[in-house]
Amino acid sequence: GDFVWHSHEDNDEMFLVVEGRLTIHLRDGDVALGPGEFFVVPKGVEHQPAASAECQVLLFERKGVINTGDAEDPRTVRQPERL
Repeated sequence: GDFVWHSHEDNDEMFLVVEGRLTIHLRDGDVALGPGEFFVVPKGVEHQPAASAECQVLLFERKGVINTGDAEDPRTVRQPERL
């Protein structure tokens, strides 16, 4: 399905599709990705990942980045503080 529209002000985010198809909606157009394809969302760019069917994606981002960036959503996952 559709994830929440969000951005990461200080971090780029790279999506690598392993299996299936992923669309990354951007305010100025969409990026459609298939297996073996990747796209880097530059920091500060609002985006919404979406898939009409299950897909496997390897996501590259800095440690500690909140998955929903600047948006608050029930799917927000905050990284635990390190001791």
